[in-house]
Amino acid sequence: MSNLYRRKFIPTKTWYEDADKYWKTVPSSIDGMLGGLEVVHSPDVRDSLKFLAKILSSTSAPVGSAYACDCGSGIGRVTKHVLLDHFDKVDLVEQNEKFLDTATNQYLKEEVDSGRVCNMFATGLQDFTPTKGKYNVIWCQWVLSHLTNSDMVALLRRCASGLAPNGLVCVKESIARQGYIIDQDDSSVTRTESIFERIFNKANMEIVEKNVQTELPQGCFVVKMWALRPKIAH
Repeated sequence: MSNLYRRKFIPTKTWYEDADKYWKTVPSSIDGMLGGLEVVHSPDVRDSLKFLAKILSSTSAPVGSAYACDCGSGIGRVTKHVLLDHFDKVDLVEQNEKFLDTATNQYLKEEVDSGRVCNMFATGLQDFTPTKGKYNVIWCQWVLSHLTNSDMVALLRRCASGLAPNGLVCVKESIARQGYIIDQDDSSVTRTESIFERIFNKANMEIVEKNVQTELPQGCFVVKMWALRPKIAH
């Protein structure tokens, strides 16, 4: 993998097109969704379920459990093993139509047929606008790395509008130790925790909860989780 450390992140003119081309070469499987590290699946699911259970159990401002949105869903791995444990219905957002076809006809077929998996939006997150006030939780995992800084800010602002009362945006991403680490193979960028949090602040989102993923294989990036909500204007 061709990784380059940079103090600044300046995306190429074909940033999104290059990512799209890369993912079209990836198998529609759990191993494919996890970059060949299927071993990550079990600890990832376990810690995501714990994190989600914690934020949903808040008594100060109940988040609700009617509807979630899985951003960068791939074949629906997170939807099947995490979100459907807590929400009545889930929508998927994924630009790769091959992955959505696998989700519809194989991986999530039972959930699609029962009506628990509803809409599937074949679009990149840079172009996605959720329906206003629809979702209790919008989950973004290992996908914001494909967005430019400005497009991430814009997406989070649109997501804020797409939340139901007391709703949250959950972000789960790999973390760099310093600066930006640019992967030229899949057109993605790994950011530091502080860079992410500056972007959240610029998007007018505040951190409600944060945690770190445990039991990842040696050599993996640190992975952080955040629950965000729109800041209240005073």
